[in-house]
Order: sequence, then C-alpha cells, then structure tokens
Amino acid sequence: MFERALQRRLAERREQNRYRQRRVVESAQGAELQVDGRQLLQFCSNDYLGLANHPKLIEAMHRASAEFGVGGGASHLVCGHSSLHHRLEERLAELTGRDRALLFSTGYMANLGTVAALVGRSDQVFEDRLNHASLLDAGLLSGSRFQRFAHNDVADLQRRLQRAPEEGLKLIVVDGVFSMDGDMAPLPELAGLAQRHNAWLMVDDAHGFGVLGASGAGSAAHFGLDQQQLPVLMGTLGKAIGSFGAFVAGSETLIESLIQFARPYIYTTAMPPAVAAATLASLDLLETEAWRRDHLASLIAYFRHEAALLGLPLMESNTAIQPLMVGDDGQALAISRALEAEGILISAIRPPTVPVGTARLRITLSAAHRETDVDRLLSSLAAIWRERGQL
Repeated sequence: MFERALQRRLAERREQNRYRQRRVVESAQGAELQVDGRQLLQFCSNDYLGLANHPKLIEAMHRASAEFGVGGGASHLVCGHSSLHHRLEERLAELTGRDRALLFSTGYMANLGTVAALVGRSDQVFEDRLNHASLLDAGLLSGSRFQRFAHNDVADLQRRLQRAPEEGLKLIVVDGVFSMDGDMAPLPELAGLAQRHNAWLMVDDAHGFGVLGASGAGSAAHFGLDQQQLPVLMGTLGKAIGSFGAFVAGSETLIESLIQFARPYIYTTAMPPAVAAATLASLDLLETEAWRRDHLASLIAYFRHEAALLGLPLMESNTAIQPLMVGDDGQALAISRALEAEGILISAIRPPTVPVGTARLRITLSAAHRETDVDRLLSSLAAIWRERGQL
C-alpha cells in the first residue's frame, strides 16, 4: 500500500512539471562545472564570492586534517568542540559585532534549534510569508502560536502585534535576503517595531552574510543594526563563505541558552575541525579581498541594466539573486532545458518552493564570473525568450 501511494504522488509531481532530479557534479565549484559529463557555465550556485575552491581554503583544510583528523568525533558538549571550532566562533562574533557566536552543522538546524529554544506554547512567532522553509518549519515545530505576515509588509506585522495577547514572549523572524526573490527585508523598520512591542527580532542572513556590509558582515552591518536592535543573527558558511555550516550570534545569555536548550546543537556531532579551519581561511580573504564584493556588485548592476534593455522581466533585487519571472511551471522548465542545451546551467524554481503561478529561473551571480560570462547568459536568454514568445 505504501509503495503504491508513493508512486501515485511521484506521478502527480511529474504531471505537474514539478519533479526534481539531482545532477552529478564532477568538478570543483566555479563559474563552470562539469555536470553529468558536460562542461556548463553555471548561474545557480550560492558561492557568491567564488571561494569554495580557493587554494587557501584547500590548504587550510589539508593542514588541519593532518593535525585534527577527519571526523568531529562527538557533539560539542561531549568531546567534539575543538580549538578550531572555538577560534571560529570567536572570529564570527568579532566580525558580526556580537558578544558570542555558536556553530551549527547546517543553517536548517540552526533555525530549528534557535526558534524552539527561544519560544514555546505560551509564546508567539511572527514570520514573513516568504521565509525560508527552515524558518517556517521552525515556527511550526516550536509549538508556539505561529502567524505569517504579508511579505515585507511592516503594517501587516504591526496589526498582528497589536492584536496579540500581552502574555508570553514574541519573536519576529525574517530572512535578511530572501532566497528565491533576492530582495531584502526592511530590517530597520522591523527592529523599531520589535522594540515598540517588546519583541525580539531574529534574522536568517544566509544570503547576506559575506556579501553585504563594508566588511562582509551581512545585513545587520548593511543597515547598521547592533546587537540590541537585532538580538538573534543567524548566518551560513556554505554560501558566500565557501565552506560549510552555520552560526548564531548574539548576547552571552542567548548563546548560553542555545547551548543548554537547542536540541539540534546538543545532539549533533560537531563539524569536522578541518572545515572550521577552511572557514577561518575564508574569513581572512573576506577581510583582505574586498574586490570580490566590489566585482560582484558591478556584475549585478551590469546584468540588471542589460537585462532591462532586452526587456527581460527580472524581479526587484539588488543582490546576487536575480530571479527571472516566468509564471508557468512547464515553461520555466522548458527554458531551463533550452539554456542547458546552450551550455548554461540555471535551475527552474517551481512550487512548492515558490507560490503557485510564480515559477522562475533563479539566476545567481558570483565573483567568479566575468562580464563576458554575463554577456553569454544574456545573449542566450534573449534568444530563447524570443523563440518561446515571451518577448
């Protein structure tokens, strides 16, 4: 019975043009990838600064694995918290301007663990409707009274806060940069609203950390928000930083509370120390190679300007995530396949990842790209767009 039920669900997903398939990547991350035996120019990675295959990260990982081995051995609270983990936490706290930082194995685990550790049944969580799945799951699984407000709609959130009961804790949770739309949350307004309503603000800065701010410290630095204004800051290390893992930064009390109560932290083996070493090397580059952020910003501006001249319907975004709205699931998939035939890899994003009727191509730019790569993308996109009657 289970087998037949699963087969029916899979068949439905294929009929809806929403079936997802994995690809086998046979090379290191970069502007070009060897995928399923083909060399493709890719615009779908989150390696925004082009650091995932940097020689200094590789060298740091080699050295650390020779000294610390491969596995973490145990959870941080048993015997898995190495000196490299500790140094990385201190470095992340310094970079983000917070008292302390705490490492998690993934951003998904950081979000689940943090929200559940902070709120419970008598408390309330308010989340942006377009938050990442991990944040939405965290709100639901926390057992708190969970509400979703309209995307980036501060007035809607204010109405919900005003109607909320006085008792219990209140937590506002948003993405700093929204992963499928590329736009940014209005963090200064949200921080002010949180303070007026005696709530805490939590930001998932997975797609802002490393890219935004003068030193790459992310959305909080971009808007100049300190620890009091933005008490709970989560960032990931597998995107712009080019390694793996995640962290939460905040006050001494927050971090000690997560160590005691965040179950995904308590009951998970620590990341390999060599990964922490590679991340430390990446943070060195973040400080010394600001040209990567400058180059990325230049590519974003160039791509948006040229796409507008071509009439391509990009969504409003000034970040490395540049979604091209298509609408129909089948059409988005067909355009993605046509681009791949031209040697360009871009994923078609379809429901349930995005709302029904908003299928899109999620184009991501990287400091590893050259302007000529962007020209090639624009040329292919315009031709395919015209051929399919979109222009």
